[in-house]
Amino acid sequence: MSEKDVSGNNFLRNLVKEDIAQGRLAEGALITRFPPEPNGYLHVGHAKSICLNFGLAQQFGGKCHLRFDDTNPAKEEQRYIDAIQEDIRWLGFSWDGPVRYASSYFDTLYEYAEHLIQAGKAFVCELNAEEMREYRGTLTEPGRNSPYRDRSVEENLALFRAMRAGEFDEGSKVLRAKIDMSSGNINLRDPVIYRIRKQHHHQTGDKWCIYPSYDFTHGQSDAIEGITHSICTLEFEDHRPLYEWFIANLPVPVEPKQYEFARLNLNYTVTSKRKLKALVDENIVDGWDDPRMPTIAGMRRRGFTPRSLRHFCEMVGVARSEGVVDVAMLEHAIRDDLDKNAPRAMCVLEPLKLVITNYPEDKVEWLSAPGHPNRDDLGERQLPFTREVFIEADDFREEANKKFKRLVLGKKVRLRNAYVLLAESVVKDDAGKVVEVHCSYDPGTHGEDPADGVKPKGVIHWVSASHGKRAQVRLYDRLFNHEAPDRGGEEFLDHVNPESLKVLDNCWIEPGLADAAPEQSFQFERNGYFVADRLEHSSAAPVFNRTIALRDSWGKAESNG
Repeated sequence: MSEKDVSGNNFLRNLVKEDIAQGRLAEGALITRFPPEPNGYLHVGHAKSICLNFGLAQQFGGKCHLRFDDTNPAKEEQRYIDAIQEDIRWLGFSWDGPVRYASSYFDTLYEYAEHLIQAGKAFVCELNAEEMREYRGTLTEPGRNSPYRDRSVEENLALFRAMRAGEFDEGSKVLRAKIDMSSGNINLRDPVIYRIRKQHHHQTGDKWCIYPSYDFTHGQSDAIEGITHSICTLEFEDHRPLYEWFIANLPVPVEPKQYEFARLNLNYTVTSKRKLKALVDENIVDGWDDPRMPTIAGMRRRGFTPRSLRHFCEMVGVARSEGVVDVAMLEHAIRDDLDKNAPRAMCVLEPLKLVITNYPEDKVEWLSAPGHPNRDDLGERQLPFTREVFIEADDFREEANKKFKRLVLGKKVRLRNAYVLLAESVVKDDAGKVVEVHCSYDPGTHGEDPADGVKPKGVIHWVSASHGKRAQVRLYDRLFNHEAPDRGGEEFLDHVNPESLKVLDNCWIEPGLADAAPEQSFQFERNGYFVADRLEHSSAAPVFNRTIALRDSWGKAESNG
């Protein structure tokens, strides 16, 4: 990653530079980590964290670990582990060494728990969940000590070892750290550090029936791995004193330090895993990788590029203060990337047949068109021109005012990269709908203006009716039609955009598009940016997803509103 790639606002980058300048961190000694819980797919907020942790390691010649903080086997699955690794690779990053798991440290964490018990700093508690909430106190009132807090070291050790042996039921006992029930920080009021969970674990099998809490696992895993900068989002700021208490009271090999940054909050978006799972479970979307989802897998299938997501994360920057980012910034990043890099092509979404009456029925003329107007390296493409072609139905009117710059009876229009046509008559069905337009073409107008000096009023796209390929095109839009769908106590499902997906089954594409590779992006001229679906597209049955429209219609609609 070059200095140009990391030019945005990032206070953590400046902090690392200062650490190096002050001799607190040797050049190349930086070790960060990305520590997802494998209980769902990664979303756009995780993309920011990935770019931050891996990006810092790249810039300063350090290392970044991938560690799954897998302490809750009831919600974790191997498919999430596989998907997370694929997302990171797709974004263009690679982790140092093997994939790591917090569960690999369960033996050490258990020893740490016994260390706390032997030091008189942990105890086995038998309060149930409701009683524990009552004893914990509130933000304005201190908590009360558990009646089990003063058990002897010997009794606590015996009970904890019996918990490990599976002698007690789930929920009957927990191990708690003994810190301070009067602390103003509720996280320090004797937090739970081990629970009984008789669950099969995807990594350790049935070895354990007690599992450490996230707070107890996180910092110690960082220490075991030698992490220098433990970077978390701001909701963990109140947990930092607990992170530091464990580090100070356990025989850890190093003492990492936690730093917090503001998470990514996008309008028109929800990123809560619980809410994303609800969208999947209630069949509002078609899985975690539905192109309307803010998951990395969904954005990938939608046609977002790794480069555009990395650029977006850099534009957003890394700050200490919370805020809401306009999703239009993300959309701008993908438009900008595809405008520069996506080859051009033509696709007719709502076809209307044109018959060019003075063009030979059996003639096929192959016309050249640029792959990209500003990219010679993308070469040219060949377009078959034939007597019958399809145009967009809304590109034709029998009558229109002067503002209509497309095809009108008795008027001329140019077919893009082809000839000038004159619309002469129409064919209608029994309902009076135009189903065919008969035109004549001027053979001297390929790349030239008409000899009579009358220039056509507009340029429209087209596809050969005999040589084009039929395709399914899916028009995706924002999943929510409210800028804050899950704020203010509202039911976020009430704000699902009913127009977020429109499936068109009778679209016509240039013949070469059928052979597009899955995930290959194009600008369909005048229609937007599209991608060949990574799972369902084939040459026999082409499927394209709209990534983004050419322009931001949402901003226009909001200003008009």
